[in-house]
Amino acid sequence: MKCRELCGACCIIPSISSSIPGMPNGKPAGVQCIHLTIDYKCNIFTSPDRPKVCDGFKADALICGNNRDEAIRIMKDLEDLE
Repeated sequence: MKCRELCGACCIIPSISSSIPGMPNGKPAGVQCIHLTIDYKCNIFTSPDRPKVCDGFKADALICGNNRDEAIRIMKDLEDLE
């Protein structure tokens, strides 16, 4: 599955415990990464500074669902967010 345009759920919903450039303590669940652009793209996608955890995430229908709303719901359920 290719990453969905105008989604960005994976850059908002999951917590990231590893350091991110500009976010040395990672990010809590539900907090938008500072590198997510207004059109929901990763500003450091091709950077060697991009965290391994981000690079390791691959879009998958089980996590991303059929649309952005489903992706957010599924990821919130996984993070146990309401």
